[in-house]
Amino acid sequence: MHPHQKHLTRAMAAFLLATGVGACGTLGGRQSAERQYVEEPVAQIYNRGADQLDRRRWADALAAFEEVERQHPYSSWARRAMLMEAYAHYRAGQYDDAIEDAQRFTALHPGNESAPYAYYLIAVSHFERILDVGRDQATTERALAALNDVVRRYPESTYARDARLKLDMVYDQLAGKEMDVGRFYLTRDQHLAAINRFRNVLENENYQRSSHVPEALHRLVEAYLSVGMVEEAQRMAAVLGHNFPGNQWYQRSYALMTDSGVSAVGEEEARRRGWLDRTFGAVF
Repeated sequence: MHPHQKHLTRAMAAFLLATGVGACGTLGGRQSAERQYVEEPVAQIYNRGADQLDRRRWADALAAFEEVERQHPYSSWARRAMLMEAYAHYRAGQYDDAIEDAQRFTALHPGNESAPYAYYLIAVSHFERILDVGRDQATTERALAALNDVVRRYPESTYARDARLKLDMVYDQLAGKEMDVGRFYLTRDQHLAAINRFRNVLENENYQRSSHVPEALHRLVEAYLSVGMVEEAQRMAAVLGHNFPGNQWYQRSYALMTDSGVSAVGEEEARRRGWLDRTFGAVF
């Protein structure tokens, strides 16, 4: 099971334990409105849904929770069932439905004690659908907004702590997109456009902890050398060597400068010139 699924399962188990119902968490979609149910005690219906979650039978679980809402729409059971519908959809990979259910919960019960979990479920449903770095990043932007919403609303919660970890992953994704576009420009000899992309990875504070920073510095060395901006290339190499001395990208930059007949600037000289006290050098 994926780590964040384990987190969701633990959170949902705790939620159910607090309400006196035990559960863990494949779904064919919402049940037909025409299906007839025999009226029965609400706890029995809810427990049946929880049992189906244990069995990973998402469609049957969903049918039971929807029946709780249909028969007892204004009860506390209905509130819990609404959130369980969102959880069942999430576990089944039906993220649009999970988001819709969780948003319905937050709209109807904004002050409920389970609202933080509902917001978190919205965020991770967006997070699950983040596409590969080479494609449009609209989904990534939605995940970013939803995760930040969790942190803003419930900064001290366990959900916020997990959301912050996922935010770092999302920012890494967005920084990777900048790198992807920058590399494309480099292959087309559009060096100034490439430089802008690589500098954005270094100057955007949300990207400065990403895994792409060493390569961004190297690519700037490459781009600056290509347009004859030797001192800027030396500066980027010095910052790279200072912050990531054993990194493969520094080794590649050093080799590239040597092949280009450009000498590397040592750390003492780089400090004397102020290269390590401004722009990028002071933030890593």
